[in-house]
Amino acid sequence: MEALPNKAMASKITIYDIAKEANVGIGTVSRVLNNHASVSPGTRQKVLEVAKRLNYQPHTYAQRLARRHSQTISAIIPFFTNYFFIEVLQGVQDRISQLEYDLVLYGVNNVNQVETYLTKAIQRGKVDGILFFSMKLPEKFIPRLKETRIPTVLVDTSSPEFDSISVANAEGAYTATGHLIELGHTLIGMINAPLVSAPAIERLKGYRRALESHGIGFKDELVKYGRSKKQDGFNREAGYEAALDFLKMGEDMPRAFFVASDIQAMGALAAFAEHGLRVPEDVAIVGFDDIELAKHLKLTTMRQPMYQMGDLAIQRLVDRMSSPDMEILHTTFSPTLIIRESCGAVRQKEMVEKNKIEVKHE
Repeated sequence: MEALPNKAMASKITIYDIAKEANVGIGTVSRVLNNHASVSPGTRQKVLEVAKRLNYQPHTYAQRLARRHSQTISAIIPFFTNYFFIEVLQGVQDRISQLEYDLVLYGVNNVNQVETYLTKAIQRGKVDGILFFSMKLPEKFIPRLKETRIPTVLVDTSSPEFDSISVANAEGAYTATGHLIELGHTLIGMINAPLVSAPAIERLKGYRRALESHGIGFKDELVKYGRSKKQDGFNREAGYEAALDFLKMGEDMPRAFFVASDIQAMGALAAFAEHGLRVPEDVAIVGFDDIELAKHLKLTTMRQPMYQMGDLAIQRLVDRMSSPDMEILHTTFSPTLIIRESCGAVRQKEMVEKNKIEVKHE
């Protein structure tokens, strides 16, 4: 006979464990535990038997929550029309639909709105959980969120006080810049967003560290930001403007660029094309994100798992709902270099292969 888990183990059992054991979706488990009428008697009995066998014990707060569910999760997000956020939100929406929750989006267009939307979100009973994206969480709201015990998960940003899902931005920028150095470039520019967001700050650090670790001096004048502040500077217009600023340098302009986002890289590609520069023959470019358009543009870039980040954020939020006192978890994804044609590596490889063939036939 299988031994029941001890009390310490039982406290770690979540609805994901029950769903796996009962071979049903987590949405089904949630509906059974909340006594929802839309579950068949057979499925209900199977889930309850598994929950009993695993000695699942929902926290007192979770039980109160089950009785007064709003079935709503709020997402406070800057500029959710940005390509990056669209792909993250796809992961959020797909997972949230399985749970039969509603998603309320608060789109932040200026810093003042952050506190307004947080205040709305933490009103008692209004939402069951909060996703907070890419911005710095205001310090004065940290004790309020902890006091209300509303489950909160940070995405693309972090705080020691809350669960977080993020990407190693500095590491990705280091890899992207290092790739250009490996291709023989020693004068490398960066097109960045203004230093008001964690990704912009961390990607600048990675770019600088890559240069310095290869014995290349960092120069402030080789980092351009563009003038468009829309979407914190992560937009096509800002990339276009930054590329124009580089073009004003004439012969002193770098011929290789690390661009802090793919959408900015789109703007840079357009500016260079308008001035007769070919990519990668005249200019090498590496972006960041690997949005869907990057493949069509043949853009070398750092891929971050945007859909997976959104999916995991909801999973972590549901875990926190069912086990409010579980250990705070921080998940950091490492971005992956995706080599396409814009950096010149493919062309360089073809030339090497061609030379090898020519030598072989001599």
